[in-house]
Parts: sequence; structure tokens; C-alpha cells
Amino acid sequence: MATQKLYAGAKLREIRTRLGLTQRDFAAKLGVSLPYLNQMENNNRPLSTTVVLALAQEFGFDVTELGQGDSERLVTDMAEALADPVFAEGAPPLADLRLTASNAPALARAFLALHRAYRQTHERLASLDEALGREGTQLQASPWEEVRDFFHYCDNYIDAVDRAGEHFAQLAQDEGDIRQAAIARLGKRGIAVRLSQSGPLRSYDPESQTLTLSALAPPETQTFQLLLQVALLRQNALLEATLDLARFQSDAARAIAKIGLANYFAGAAMMPYRAFLAAAQDTRHDLELLSLRFGASVEQVAHRLSTLQRPGAKGIPFFFVRVDQAGTITKRHSATRLQFARFGGACPLWNVHRAFETPGRFLRQLAETPDGVRYISIARDVSKPGGHFGAPVRRYAIALGCELRHAGALVYADGLDLGRDGAFEPIGISCRICERKGCHQRSVPPLERRLSVPEDRRGVLPYTVE
Repeated sequence: MATQKLYAGAKLREIRTRLGLTQRDFAAKLGVSLPYLNQMENNNRPLSTTVVLALAQEFGFDVTELGQGDSERLVTDMAEALADPVFAEGAPPLADLRLTASNAPALARAFLALHRAYRQTHERLASLDEALGREGTQLQASPWEEVRDFFHYCDNYIDAVDRAGEHFAQLAQDEGDIRQAAIARLGKRGIAVRLSQSGPLRSYDPESQTLTLSALAPPETQTFQLLLQVALLRQNALLEATLDLARFQSDAARAIAKIGLANYFAGAAMMPYRAFLAAAQDTRHDLELLSLRFGASVEQVAHRLSTLQRPGAKGIPFFFVRVDQAGTITKRHSATRLQFARFGGACPLWNVHRAFETPGRFLRQLAETPDGVRYISIARDVSKPGGHFGAPVRRYAIALGCELRHAGALVYADGLDLGRDGAFEPIGISCRICERKGCHQRSVPPLERRLSVPEDRRGVLPYTVE
């Protein structure tokens, strides 16, 4: 089988810029000529073996990052945006999208930001949002989407915050229990922690210096909220510095991102990187065993597994998603080639939707996307009771998965027929951009295909895709 050529011009330019080197100096250190480096940076030539080795030996660069980055997800995001009816007359071919993502990623992100602004305008008009008519209103991505994209394009891994959480966990080992360590750290600042049978999940009163947690919440949730408050109070400088680098467009986005970073710190402290990675490998990624070992919920463990992307010590690249009962995606991240729809719900053929029907059980699925990539996915409901009779129950389902080549490292792959083509269910991203012709669950036709609507024949769908 022929070896796939590696074009990574944007990543090569990024490395050189980060090192503060001119093209001439960088070429000398890589052992290539200046014209050859220029051609590689512009994707006119693939990276040579000599350059890849030089990056690893001369600069200690994790060469596995060269084949990853933002290109695949940018291509997917642009393809979905271009499936919008406004582009129906002249959507560019996939090859052009790949060239844009690899050669001009900043332009691709600017296009996506522009499309988000366009969509937001139409959504506001559709809902008669009176704010649109106010003087001075500006078009921009919603703060929630902006923050979600920030974590998405960071591969859901924030190195400085992750290491700060791991450092806190190491210090907490002396006290034996991370919950007590968090209470002790807050106590040193004069903050008392108490439990209440009523009120919100977490409430901090700076005047009385009292942190109140819900006594009805599970122990792992209480611990997580304790650590989140530790991050807000003791790691504020780190969080603010990270936010400065992100350059969010609005104060609302910055505020949402700060809570997101505090959540990240809490997860990293409960499940410190190196210890958690070793345990994940030792248990073959058994979510229940990891949950018991680290005092975390199954959802917290699954989300943490999707963040193990530290350079030089990466875990399996997972995708992680949470959906509500309506199928709306409320959390999403993918370190794999599978990228979730930015708007709307997930493919109805995915097992995450069936998890609501089998509470407390893991569902396993072998799936294949239209690009021919095969995955193993596990799904489970993660309903969250209110803590007392009559309290509302929040119902969600989560899915965690990876490409099939990693199946041997997952306990959930045991006993599955990985070699049989018929064992893999065909799934997609969203109906508008899915190219499958005969899907019985298709909700809308694909925008890039012609349709035939026969009057004298009716199949599963009232049309056929040509």
C-alpha cells in the first residue's frame, strides 16, 4: 500500500513563527534549502522524512501533531456551512475546501465566523428578536458558540490549566483526599463550606465568605463544584491570562469561557493527567472502574478521556458528545476525524439516541461514516435526579468513541465482530451534507444532489437521490 504524502505547510509555518526563526535559519536547522522549505510551507511539496526527523531531533516536536490539527474539522465545518441554501448555486468542490483549510486556515475561520453571523441574523429575524432593530446592534457569533469553538479548536486541551490541576492534585495527596484538600485551601482564605438542602448547586457569598453546596447533589458533583470554586479564587490570574490570549469578541463570551476553564481545572484536579492516563490504559478505558478509582461520575470520566491530548503523552483520540431527549447536542468534542454538526442534532442512526431506552446500560455500536472511516462507540444515559420527590429530572445521554484501529485498547470492543462488514452501521453527520442515497431515516434531502420525484412510485422517501 502506498504511503500517504504529508502536506502540513500551515503547521510548519506555525512552528517557525513560534520559534521566531526566519525561513533561511529554519531551513538551515532542518537541513534543507530555502526554496525547498518555501515550497513545503506553501504545500507545493510534501514534508520529507528528513524534515520530520529534524523537527523531532532538533526541536523535540511531537511529529504526530503534523497529521492532525485543524484541517479536517475546518473542511467539515466549511462543508456544512456551504450546505446552507444560500450557497446552493455554487458550492466549491471538496478539493478546494481542503486546499483552503491547509493553505489558508485563518481565511477558513473568518468565513465560518461570517456564516455564523449570517445565521444569527436570520434566527433573530425568525424569532422577531427586537434587539436586532436597536441602534448599535452588531452581528457576531453567539457567546456560547464562540466559547464552544475555542475549546473545539484547542482540541479540548488547555495545557497550562491542565498542569495546574495536576499540580493541585499532587499537593492534595499529602492530605489524602482531594475534597478535604479543596476545603482546606478555601479555609486558608477564610472561606467556610457548608451544605444546604435547598438552593442552587453552588453559591458563593464573597461578603460572608461562605461557599454553599447542595446537599442533594452526588458526592462527585460536590467535589467538582468545590474544585471549580478553588479555580475561580486561587487560579484567577491563570484563567484571566488564558482568556487574554483567546481574545473573545464579547464580555459574555469571556465570562462563559472563564467558567469553562474553571470546570476544566476541576476535572484535571479530580483526574490528574498522568495518573488518569495510566489508569485508563490499565483498565482498558473502563468508564465504571475509572469512575470508582477517581471518585468521578461516568460523564466526567468520559469527558476527561476526550481531553487527553497533551503533546508527547497523548491518549487515544476520542470523540465525546452529550445530547438531550430532543436529540440536541449540548456538549461536543472530537479529536477524531468525525466532526459533529455545528447546528441541530446528531445522526438519528447513532446509538446515543437509543441510550434513553436502556437506562443504566452501556450500548456498543460499530459504525462507518460516508468517508469510509470506521468507529467503535459506546453510549449511556446520564439522567440527573433532582434529589427529592417531585424534583425535575434532567435527562441526557452521552457517547464516547474512537476510530476502529484503537479498538484493542477498549474493553468495550471485546466480543464484537470487528472483521465483518455487515457489523458496521452507516451513520452520517447531518442530513443536509450526508451523501448516503438510501438512508431510511433521512429528514431532508442532501443539498448537493439532484432529486427525482416520481408520481407513480413511492419508496421509503417520496424522492430518490440521483
